[in-house]
Amino acid sequence: MKKIILWVISSFLITGLLFACNSEEDTTPQQEDEDNEPIEFKYVVDINGSGDFTSVQEAIDAAPDHLFVPTYVLIKNGTYKEEITVPKGKDNLVLVGESVENVILTYDNAAEKVDPETNQTYGTSGSSSTFIHGKGFVALNITFENSAGRDYGPALAIYVNSDQSVFYNCRFLGRQDTFYGNRKRMYLKNCYIEGTVDFIFGPATAVFEDCEIHGYGGTSITAASTEPYVNFGFVFRNCKLTAESGVKTDLGRPWRPYAAVAYLETEMADFVKPEGWNNWGNADNEATARFAEYKNTGPGSNLSQRVEWMNVLSDAEAEKYETLNVFKTTYAENSVEDNWDPYEVLDQVSELIE
Repeated sequence: MKKIILWVISSFLITGLLFACNSEEDTTPQQEDEDNEPIEFKYVVDINGSGDFTSVQEAIDAAPDHLFVPTYVLIKNGTYKEEITVPKGKDNLVLVGESVENVILTYDNAAEKVDPETNQTYGTSGSSSTFIHGKGFVALNITFENSAGRDYGPALAIYVNSDQSVFYNCRFLGRQDTFYGNRKRMYLKNCYIEGTVDFIFGPATAVFEDCEIHGYGGTSITAASTEPYVNFGFVFRNCKLTAESGVKTDLGRPWRPYAAVAYLETEMADFVKPEGWNNWGNADNEATARFAEYKNTGPGSNLSQRVEWMNVLSDAEAEKYETLNVFKTTYAENSVEDNWDPYEVLDQVSELIE
């Protein structure tokens, strides 16, 4: 009998211990609250001297290299006239402006201007005010500007060479060749881009969603140079095309033969030429360029006089242009399916979005 009683007591104690251990394990998910802690800025940039640095480049240089977690930098209101470079290896850098109207990163280099260090002209690719090379770059509430004007030809506001880069509520101000996207993936949401000739150009796979594209006159809005092995180039979704009074322009022309540009459910003012697209003076481009439209609105969206070699997407074809499908694979001839989701990036910085 004593052995039975001892066995019952032992069983009870063991069960209690197991229950206590299991109860302790059940509380561990509460530690996930740490992921919801307020974002803290590692550096503050203030041109007036109240922050850690007075220039944006100083903060970028101070940021750690090759990080897998974001480094947050707050930029206080001010006009920062400086050439800015986010070098390769400065990954997951997040620049947050105090307000998009008042945080202006600007410079005035241009393709035809002479670089005093080399005594050679900058050329188009070297003329940018801001160069982005680090992977996973994010910018919120910032104006990127090239103030050279239209008298100097190409003058980039930004050169984006950052895969998985995101721009939210940003402005890109310039004239010819304002925004250049290299062979990478980039997502722009609620942004404003202005310019004259080919002011959105390059080989990038880029989605512009809920953006305003504003023309100051010139040949075309876009000049894509998409590689033939890449399915998507510039994709405009739910955007608005506006322009200065009296301006007429094309939706795009192929900088390279396999240029890919699509406008989906975008409002187009009457400054868009009736034919819509331009073959850049080479009829051979008509057989290779991948220009498409889908359910656009406004007087500039009339398809009755469009060039015959553009594509009016069916509903099934339009589904392929959904943002997550566009970014499904890396930008490479032998692409890798990594299912990059820029909406997850925006969720992570949601408390910083105006």
